[in-house]
Amino acid sequence: MSTDIDFIAELYFRTPEQGGRSTQASSGYRPTIKFPFDNMLTSGEQIYVGRNNVEPGETVRAKIKIVAVEHFRNRLTVGTKFEFTEGATIIGTGKILELVNPELKKR
Repeated sequence: MSTDIDFIAELYFRTPEQGGRSTQASSGYRPTIKFPFDNMLTSGEQIYVGRNNVEPGETVRAKIKIVAVEHFRNRLTVGTKFEFTEGATIIGTGKILELVNPELKKR
């Protein structure tokens, strides 16, 4: 089953002082996502809810679509925290609020 959204998350974008971006991110941004329970990285498109851009230091809700659905099948839960990165730089952190794609729900 393919869905347009895999989960909804609350995202926090680090400030430059915290090692994050110095510029805003636009809806459609595709950083790498790292879950704490696995070394596998996946790209994840972020579509911001109710806005088009997010500034460093802000928190936003986003609809997320990941590339590696097959790898993370039956492994995610509401409340799962993750980091999103550009290369080795951690840009921000997130927490899953709702799992939309049932294939990802931990059983």
